[in-house]
Amino acid sequence: MDEQPNPVVRQLSARAVVETVLKAGPISRAELSRMTGLSKQTISDVIRDLEKDGWVREQGQVQGAVGRKAVTYEICPDAAFVLGVDLGGTKVHLALADLAGTVVAEVAEPTDQRGGLKVIEQIGLLTEGLAKQAGVPRHRIRGGAIGSPGVIDPRSGGITIAPNIPGLDVIDVPVLLKQHLGFDVNIENDVNLAAIGEQWQGNHRSVHTFAFIAVGTGIGMGIVADGRLIRGARGGAGEIAYLPVGGDPFDSRNHLVGTLEMATGSAAIVQRYIGLGGASGATVRDIFDHLEEDEAARATIGEVARTIATAIVAIHSIIDPALIIMGGSIGVRPELKVALEQHLSRCMANPVPIEISSLGSRAALVGAIGTALTHLHRSLFGIGLPGEPASGPLMRQAPDRDVAA
Repeated sequence: MDEQPNPVVRQLSARAVVETVLKAGPISRAELSRMTGLSKQTISDVIRDLEKDGWVREQGQVQGAVGRKAVTYEICPDAAFVLGVDLGGTKVHLALADLAGTVVAEVAEPTDQRGGLKVIEQIGLLTEGLAKQAGVPRHRIRGGAIGSPGVIDPRSGGITIAPNIPGLDVIDVPVLLKQHLGFDVNIENDVNLAAIGEQWQGNHRSVHTFAFIAVGTGIGMGIVADGRLIRGARGGAGEIAYLPVGGDPFDSRNHLVGTLEMATGSAAIVQRYIGLGGASGATVRDIFDHLEEDEAARATIGEVARTIATAIVAIHSIIDPALIIMGGSIGVRPELKVALEQHLSRCMANPVPIEISSLGSRAALVGAIGTALTHLHRSLFGIGLPGEPASGPLMRQAPDRDVAA
């Protein structure tokens, strides 16, 4: 007698098939049956339905038993698309990716300095342009994720602790984004997304507990512990800008951006350099570029590295990471890595390893795409259960030419 599963059983079967195709495809029906434990008849029924609805397609053939060839199946990548956004105080970077994680179009431009609703409108216009550039119908963009400085307030929808982008704390960002884009958008702290990007596409995917520290205009951290992103009770886990390191936390001048950020952000580095006798008008890049011949530059980076190293010791004592990954425009400088390692060797018996992000400035964007894909997979196919990590798509690592390009 043919199997006649009820709708719940059919959904569970479809979920198992899609998850396996995402992870192991291209794959034959026989292999799907073996890996999922479902009967060959159920596999055939599910594949037929998924193929009819445009979610899977034939990819090729492999040699089967007794000389027969078996058809293999893969996810149809252009069945749906997602939007990834890295929103910063100076630049907004968007990418459109298909179900396989391949970026089909991307754009970056200066962030609208008027902030608030103007930034929402800017993202809407840029998304429309990306869809036209890639020839993707708007209705096929089924979800997105945005990385932004600060923390989303679940009650108001505003983004707080983001002083570099004014006005986001007084508007309902998710609601307004959906109005302008036409689909749901997950909002995440940008450094958290960078950590997700490293977990999915970085050089240290086998490391399950690490901290991603971004140093640039400001400083922030994303924490992955036992394979899961740690957000905290109100989404503020990793806001190390407010660590009482590098200054007086009771000084009201440190309250807006945080004590550590006031001592290590790009503005602080320039001010410290000038205070040590460096030339006025220098940029952070100038300071790094003149380390060999400029004593003030060497002293500046040395003091900044010492302050960040002190923060890393505190971080290590709390979360015991196997690795610290440095990101951000300043954090990826190899000169800073060398200085950090020198200071850590003087204050830790077994210094935590320091590595530079392999994704560079794309880490948060890659994380946004991965997060958007994860939520899309789960909303479409019911993949994943409450409490499971949502830190990256269920597929295998995308090729280098894709999101990590």
